Amino acid sequence: MTERGPRPARPEDGVAWITGASSGIGRELARFLLDEGWTVALTARREAELQAFAQHYPAERVFVIPADVTDAPAMAAALARIEAEAGRPVALAIANAGVWRRMGLSDFDAEAFAHVMAVNVLGVANMLAAVLPGMRARRLGQIGIVASVAGYLGLPRASVYGASKAALIHMASSLRFEAAESGILVQVINPGFVATPMIAANTASKPFLLSAEAAALRIQRGLAGTGFEIAFPRPTVWLLKLARLLPWRWFFALGALARGRG
Repeated sequence: MTERGPRPARPEDGVAWITGASSGIGRELARFLLDEGWTVALTARREAELQAFAQHYPAERVFVIPADVTDAPAMAAALARIEAEAGRPVALAIANAGVWRRMGLSDFDAEAFAHVMAVNVLGVANMLAAVLPGMRARRLGQIGIVASVAGYLGLPRASVYGASKAALIHMASSLRFEAAESGILVQVINPGFVATPMIAANTASKPFLLSAEAAALRIQRGLAGTGFEIAFPRPTVWLLKLARLLPWRWFFALGALARGRG
């Protein structure tokens, strides 16, 4: 039985806006969308990296709009600038900006926790607050929220990163109900380990590691459909989803064994 509801956005509907577009998944996804025929607006704090990417494409196809996602007025201004310069509305919004930080018992820090939440959660909220009114008025739009499989359940030393991604999964699933009634397609994107600058400092094991290009290709394919979740790679996704079904006692026991303490 196929799911009914809003359709995916198309290049003729307007502009694709990507945050966190200066590197990693955001930049590679921008490349794929441009090849697909989209006009793309790129947002990040590092304008030089955005300009370096944009110079390879016609000026009318790529708009460099630097902004800090944690600044709500700046994000609203960025949207206004995109739609004024492109002469078209934002039809596809990819909330991809994020930061990674390991945090456990010994280095738990409230200030660092707040910073990660400000970027990973409030940054997404600021983008959504900017684009949702227009999408609702047009009864057309598509939103992709980049979370992570780390948001499925608690993992060692992921007390802040996992919590931020769990919040995004919850946010996306909650908004999906009303969004569908307004003609807006909301999807959550849950990658596993992806080789990006964001996790370069992570020295832990990274099973089933994907390149940013491979991850972006999977996201592009998922955005062409209407399913709620775009998650990969499959072994990581299914392993963690099965772990969610375990009683807590079993889950923590297996976790202790995996860390060599069982």
